[in-house]
Amino acid sequence: MGRATDRRGVLRIDLDAATAGRGSVRRPDTLAVEEPLEIRVGAAGPGRRQPLAVTMRTPGDDLDLAIGFLLTEGLIRSTDDVLTAQLCAGAETPNTYNVVDVVLAPGVPEPTTDPSRNFYTTSSCGVCGKASIDAVRTRSLFPVAADPLTVPATLLTELPDRLRAAQRGFDRTGGLHAAGLFTPDGELVVLREDVGRHNAVDKVIGWAVRERRLPLAGHLLLVSGRASFELTQKAWMAGLPLLAAVSAPSTLAAELADEAGMTLVGFLRGRTMNVYTGAHRITVEQPA
Repeated sequence: MGRATDRRGVLRIDLDAATAGRGSVRRPDTLAVEEPLEIRVGAAGPGRRQPLAVTMRTPGDDLDLAIGFLLTEGLIRSTDDVLTAQLCAGAETPNTYNVVDVVLAPGVPEPTTDPSRNFYTTSSCGVCGKASIDAVRTRSLFPVAADPLTVPATLLTELPDRLRAAQRGFDRTGGLHAAGLFTPDGELVVLREDVGRHNAVDKVIGWAVRERRLPLAGHLLLVSGRASFELTQKAWMAGLPLLAAVSAPSTLAAELADEAGMTLVGFLRGRTMNVYTGAHRITVEQPA
């Protein structure tokens, strides 16, 4: 789906160049695309699956996004719980295929649609539509507290640059978040971009589900923005022992990471970082 970016004409104003008579110029600019994706889920058989969620996302890796969303919401446990997942035609003209139809495997309970647990999400918040904290807190199948992962602090400081170097969409638009899955040696396993931070994480986790890589023990997840409750929960649901962010965490993110036994790192910039929970996984070499 080649719709991740679009071109628009803009008026570019440069006040520093205004004195030379070049202060304003019209030119094309590249924007990140934001479109709704409807996720329909149900059992096999005749009839249309019921809409479960609508999320505002950047088109691309939509099947991974849908599968990752279902996993991190606790609605499926593995790729074996999904019989088929496919992009479907929507109602738009021309058609943009903004619908994913997921058929659950036999024996997998269908999700209950509850107006108080509304799954409509914006690109900035994955849990805004849910009624209470009890409705968003899900329990992971994977215990991460005993994960023996350790990462040198020096290696951790190198990862934001590696993530940034792989962000092709951000290079073109300046408007996409990224989530990257790394090995303890700093190898980038997979990266996904999206206008929504939570969507980028779901795309990474959905890829891991479909590749049968869960739990993601011994790996770490780096996100380009802040570490919110929802991102910490998603990382826990995938069995990740370490979540790092270039910006700040929230109080609920730190509380959940502590409860889960995860390591939570924030403000990972340059050669500094704040370790909010699970500091035993970050090793610091003492100068000779």
